[in-house]
Amino acid sequence: MIPDKAPGEDVLHASGDLKKEAHIPSFEKYKELYIRSVESPEEFWGDVAKDFFWKTKYTGKFLDYNFDVTKGEIFVKCMEGATTNICYNVLDRNIYERKLGDKVAFYWLGNEPGDEKTVTYRELLQQVCKFANVLKSQGVKKGDRVSIYMPMVVELVVAMLACARIGAVHSIVLFYCVFLSLSFPDGFYRGDKLINLKLIADEALQKCRDKSFTVEKCIMLKHLTKEDEAWSGSLSPPAKRSCPDLQQEKQKERVRKVRPPPQVPWNPEIDLCWHSLIGGASEECEPVWCDSEDPLFILYTSGSTGKPKGVLHTVSGYMLYTAATFKMVFDYHSDDVYWCTADIGWITGHSYITYGPLANGATSVLFEGLPTYPDVSRMWEIVDKYHISKFYTAPTAIRLLMKYGSEPVQKYKRSSLKILGTVGEPINPEAWQWYYSVVGEKRCPVVDTFWQTETGGHVMTPLPAATPMKPGSATFPFFGVVPAILNESGEELEGPSEGYLVFKQPWPGVMRTVYGNHERFETTYFKKFPGYYVTGDGCRRDKDGYYWITGRIDDMLNVSGHLLSTAEVESALVEHEAVAEAAVVGRPHPVKGESLYCFVTLNDGINYNQKLEGELKKQVREKIGAIATPDFIQNAPSLPKTRSGKIMRRVLRKIACNERDLGDVSTLADSSVIEQLFENRCCTAV
Repeated sequence: MIPDKAPGEDVLHASGDLKKEAHIPSFEKYKELYIRSVESPEEFWGDVAKDFFWKTKYTGKFLDYNFDVTKGEIFVKCMEGATTNICYNVLDRNIYERKLGDKVAFYWLGNEPGDEKTVTYRELLQQVCKFANVLKSQGVKKGDRVSIYMPMVVELVVAMLACARIGAVHSIVLFYCVFLSLSFPDGFYRGDKLINLKLIADEALQKCRDKSFTVEKCIMLKHLTKEDEAWSGSLSPPAKRSCPDLQQEKQKERVRKVRPPPQVPWNPEIDLCWHSLIGGASEECEPVWCDSEDPLFILYTSGSTGKPKGVLHTVSGYMLYTAATFKMVFDYHSDDVYWCTADIGWITGHSYITYGPLANGATSVLFEGLPTYPDVSRMWEIVDKYHISKFYTAPTAIRLLMKYGSEPVQKYKRSSLKILGTVGEPINPEAWQWYYSVVGEKRCPVVDTFWQTETGGHVMTPLPAATPMKPGSATFPFFGVVPAILNESGEELEGPSEGYLVFKQPWPGVMRTVYGNHERFETTYFKKFPGYYVTGDGCRRDKDGYYWITGRIDDMLNVSGHLLSTAEVESALVEHEAVAEAAVVGRPHPVKGESLYCFVTLNDGINYNQKLEGELKKQVREKIGAIATPDFIQNAPSLPKTRSGKIMRRVLRKIACNERDLGDVSTLADSSVIEQLFENRCCTAV
């Protein structure tokens, strides 16, 4: 599974200085630990568990499971019998045992430059305890579900950890409400665009009522509005209810453009003011001790491949796995300043902004804005200002910034950067090379991480000092993860091969079920190939044993009997200097079975014409072969994406076939692109 030796040719290596200080300094050390993690998981993960506080120890097997639907119900259990509290471990333990109370937990940056604040571990614990007491005062108790709908503000982390402290289950979701409580701000700006969250949340609440789901209380954070600004609607908040703007108190030096405040409706029967409630709350709140397999959070998948699923993660296994992956994949050290640009509303933000970094006592940047606002150098300005050493972003963002060339990047030094990471989708080699060469100046290893909402953390990834890099490859499995590649008959393939990516055994952080629908959990992930967790992704293994994620299996195309990877075609298109981004889907063909329908987003200043279309077809033909020549290429100034940046290819398939029944598109970041794409369909694709 893991080659005896790392290849010596056609790979890139980390610097000697990085290797000297690394947790995993060599490929040989990686292989030694990997074998131990697979053959003796109790011993390997037991060492990780020693870093955390346990109220009681586990009593059964360290990791117990069944992956075979023919042998009974699917289950995974980690450290059953142990009790702990993840909030205690990421805050109290760091403050009182590791003496990190005065260390910065987060540098928060708002949408506008100059809108910023600093939060220490001690300050974060105080706010978490206060909001935990607020939740308790509203009747929230262990096992209750609390829905959180907030932008990238520190109070979002506070709300998550407050739930975890009292054993409540948080669910950070879009357009969905659960039974007990909803926490959200009035609104926020992304660039110049106002997002009025209060209005959106009220619409969601009405949908809940229409379906007989009761949301008892809604707690609103005043992020944009001030106490003396008008409230809209037929009802107003009580005149004597004090609601100081804590954002204003803590950001006296901030610079904010003059913008119209959002109009905020208010219903005193349901709505409560965050600041009024937290102002009188105690800063002391004892943690509720939770069983290892108690639920920690429910997180709904993005909807890029179908109806969103409520992925449920539990306390102990998730804590161990996010802590270990953060430490080893980013080679975290105590003097690092880390920045993950993801939204906390997605699994990357849960695992690698909140729980993983805090479990390691890390200092992180929490960013509310956009990478291109107020200009396309914003990210690199932040890197220099806060001396970011570990930087983690999505291929979508990298390709977006590539459109503007290297000059906006090179305006800033970026000398503090040590490790770069990518997340969210396979990165094409061209974007990888730009990231490595321009952003990292060929001195920063790139950790191209593959994982899913369901996996809880990285499952296939380079380790920066240990793994020789191949641009575009997720390289090898993380500790405890055992991958296999299967053919359509469910047979394991050896050596260089391509097929279904599956995993043969669990790791501590894997999901436990689909909330409220265990049957769907078993059907989606275990029924097709009994005995394996099925990722739904295709994978290729090369002659050196490196793994390359080829994209969702649903995105494989059968053209005249030849299986083609959409990711491979997309990569060939993006290699053309005119193309910033591409998405390829299949369209039924009476002779070939499927034809290739390609959507391309061009770089700024480039016009689409027949000459360019001919060049693109020629490029794909030369890179892959005549069988992969696109049948249709459509100019697409924008692509339909979820808020996490994933392209919704199932929507593109509908557009390619001119089918208007799109299914569930509630997770689209911008639904206006749909009509534009329908209008611009290739005229010959009738």
